Amino acid sequence: MESIHTRRTIRQYCGRNIEPELLEKLLSEAARTQTMGNLQLYSVVVTRSDAGKAALAPAHFNQPMVKSAPVVLTICADFRRTSTWAECRQATPGYDNVLSFMNAATDALLYTQTFCNLAEEAGLGICFLGTTIYQPHAIIEALQLPQLVFPVATLTVGWPAEEPPLSDRLPLASFVHQETYHDPTPEDIDLFYAEKEALEVNQEFVRINNKETLAQIFTDIRYTKSDNEALSLTFTEALKRQGFIH
Repeated sequence: MESIHTRRTIRQYCGRNIEPELLEKLLSEAARTQTMGNLQLYSVVVTRSDAGKAALAPAHFNQPMVKSAPVVLTICADFRRTSTWAECRQATPGYDNVLSFMNAATDALLYTQTFCNLAEEAGLGICFLGTTIYQPHAIIEALQLPQLVFPVATLTVGWPAEEPPLSDRLPLASFVHQETYHDPTPEDIDLFYAEKEALEVNQEFVRINNKETLAQIFTDIRYTKSDNEALSLTFTEALKRQGFIH
């Protein structure tokens, strides 16, 4: 059973399937999480089949755990169901806008985190795929998502076949602010990032990439300005396609 203090991202899974009863229990319990207006503005698409996982894999840059995990969950911001309910009950929905997307996306991410906590308590391993919002068009096509439904999170889920090292975390002082926001000074930054930058694995990462600092790994290689701008355009186009912006 995973503790929050020792939780790990699991990318390798053993061959054991997840019992449908266990998955249904976790999905149901996760619905007790917080939700805007008690509307539960999310939907979860469960993918178990090899064909379904193969269809999703390209959208996640063919990361191997998408195909190897027994279950892939795509959690979507969903105002489709609520809008249809309104239309069926002599009410006029007005949820084709950015605010509604933000509310639904927040609901979906709250549900995602609650599910992760419950699944890890049950002994399952989870990998959260940040690639979900990079190529939403491909996921929308693969899962046949209608308007006002948008993928915001993907989890690969299975019984762990590895125990990777813990990831580092910034100290509390770096992200908790008392009363008002404290804009960090260069001295603060030195203090906040000292441990992360001193880790041997991060120093090796800098060395093999011929960079001077760890920050350059993120700005020059992992999350570049040009990539962010291009993916932002793709994301905006997908929001238009799904009816959240016009």
